[in-house]
Amino acid sequence: MSDDVWKREEIDSPCTKICVVHPQTRLCTGCARSIDEIGQWSKMSADERRAVMAELPTRSPVPKGRRGGRAARQAR
Repeated sequence: MSDDVWKREEIDSPCTKICVVHPQTRLCTGCARSIDEIGQWSKMSADERRAVMAELPTRSPVPKGRRGGRAARQAR
């Protein structure tokens, strides 16, 4: 018996189930989407989802620079 509900051709979510929003970038560290994009995902059209998916590889959810560490503590 076939179930048409599971045959929908929707764009998959980029969610990696690592749902932590970085305080500086305001992007999820798992999927690199913004809070607004995550909240609106189920309401977005296929074209809107494609646009977000295409942009995700260019995003950096976590800043590359270091926050200081040992060297910064010793400089005080």
